[in-house]
Amino acid sequence: MQNRLRDTWNAGKPALNGWLGIPSSFSAELMSMQDFDSITIDLQHGLVDYTAAVPMMQAMAASGATILCRVPWLEPGIIQKLLDAGAMGIICPMVNTRADAEAFVGATRYAPDGYRSSGPVRAGVIHADYHNQANAQIVSMAMVETEQAVNNVAEICATPGLTGIYVGPSDLSITMGEQPGLDRKPGKVYDAIQHVREVAQAAGIKAGLHCMTPDYIRQMFATGFDFATLSNDVRLLTAVVSAQVAEVRA
Repeated sequence: MQNRLRDTWNAGKPALNGWLGIPSSFSAELMSMQDFDSITIDLQHGLVDYTAAVPMMQAMAASGATILCRVPWLEPGIIQKLLDAGAMGIICPMVNTRADAEAFVGATRYAPDGYRSSGPVRAGVIHADYHNQANAQIVSMAMVETEQAVNNVAEICATPGLTGIYVGPSDLSITMGEQPGLDRKPGKVYDAIQHVREVAQAAGIKAGLHCMTPDYIRQMFATGFDFATLSNDVRLLTAVVSAQVAEVRA
């Protein structure tokens, strides 16, 4: 099974992730033609549902980037359905406890390591030897995005089979009494984010973070993060169009 994301990590390099919230197979295809190690389809806050996500995966199949999906919530049905459709990993929001993490990981893995039901209708067609390789190849990233999760991060990171932690800075900031936003400056939220990274890496799993700008990603890679997302398709499109319209109007 091809897995550029794991290959990048195995080479000792941090991975760059793209993010899709627009329900369009063509915009997904365009994003997949860029040099991302992985690309995530966002079914939580993006405008994407399952019927849009599948053709987006099909449009990106030739790119070589590892296709991930962020599910709307910790619900085994949609996790397993997206894996059956060919996603090679799941990012799960609002994982606050060890029990949450165990339920999440279990939904991504076949017995005896989990409770995923067997029926990889598309995944079995596009990935060779799928059943025997899936447990080792599927990426599971639990989102730490509340103060409760930060307090429980050691127990979460100790969950067998969990690939990594993915910090959601905006929700974390809200639960810590600050305004939402990415690319946090030094302060209590930044310190919490770095604490999560340290705990994850001490546990032998990956640490990821959602970021806004290339410069901030470089800074976070320098601190030791293994995985970072560059903004999202909506913000990138808006930024380019806004800047060019403003230039014309000026």
